[in-house]
Amino acid sequence: MSHNTFGHLFRVTTWGESHGPAIGCIVDGCPPGIAFSETELQTWLDKRKPGQSRFVTQRREADIVRVLSGVLPQDDGTTLITTGTPVSMMIENTDQRSKDYSEIATRYRPGHADYTYDAKYGIRDYRGGGRSSARETATRVAAGGLARKVLANVKIRGALVQIGNLAVDRTNWDWDSVDDNPFFCPDPESVPRWEAYLDDIRKAGSSVGAVIEVTAEGVPTGLGAPIYAKLDQDIASNLMSINAVKGVEIGNGFEAAAITGEENADEMRVDADGKPVFLSNNAGGVLGGISTGEPIVARFAVKPTSSILTPRQSIDADGAEIDVRTKGRHDPCVGIRAVPIGEAMLACTLADHYLRHRGQTGRE
Repeated sequence: MSHNTFGHLFRVTTWGESHGPAIGCIVDGCPPGIAFSETELQTWLDKRKPGQSRFVTQRREADIVRVLSGVLPQDDGTTLITTGTPVSMMIENTDQRSKDYSEIATRYRPGHADYTYDAKYGIRDYRGGGRSSARETATRVAAGGLARKVLANVKIRGALVQIGNLAVDRTNWDWDSVDDNPFFCPDPESVPRWEAYLDDIRKAGSSVGAVIEVTAEGVPTGLGAPIYAKLDQDIASNLMSINAVKGVEIGNGFEAAAITGEENADEMRVDADGKPVFLSNNAGGVLGGISTGEPIVARFAVKPTSSILTPRQSIDADGAEIDVRTKGRHDPCVGIRAVPIGEAMLACTLADHYLRHRGQTGRE
């Protein structure tokens, strides 16, 4: 299987399967002299790891990250300094239950990649989906933690803004609330509604989709390049690569199709220091594929988890028509744990474009 790498200068290659002994990533192109610690990376992985509430899969993984190469340990026993060589990171799998998947070894689960993997490769890892499992995304979060250190002055945040048909009230938006509830929800008043809604979904053995918003503040002007290296193009591509993502929008996205040019255009003025300022940010911080200096804003839609208890019609590898009921431990809303993954992919994209911009123009 090829195509396990993304990025140009900040290049991330992930490896491993859901039910293998470990998963990991190699970050090639990270500049030398970047100081970080495994504890800092662990902060982001802890946001993503399973089993933290009744609303996510109960698979119990500590998701402890180990940095294996590309760094020079310092005397304090904690700080690591990148050397400019490939940074390899590993996360052990400790709570696999492969027997949960034995019944679907030759059965294609509706909504999963079972059929397409089999059709393409002639073989598939049915144990949790192998490479198609969202388990792989833990390695992206580790890489994203390192990317954040490259982007020292950029603040990247994410929030869940919709579960099913229940959206947040944006007038209640409070970033400080995001880490105070199990949903990464920025609207405290939506939390009890989401709890009751997802409890019903979970007890029914069903699932529901979600929408996640990720933002980056402090992004310098000039990142990205026309025509085939647009910043928003790569953001969309990398967010779309996350498991179960079915749609991405930048700025006001599809809303732009319903308003006039006067409403959509971000007007400009000059501030007291003679610097240009935008009076709105419908573009989501990107014009012509190049960052404007305004906050980067992107949203992505995650489909309902395909692993549900309700029997669904399908076929098996021999072409027989069957009904499939997926057992095991699954997220009733996989979008919840997608928040830190979206943050990581945005961080990796921006770090890559920052290094490309600096290499081409010589400017920070």
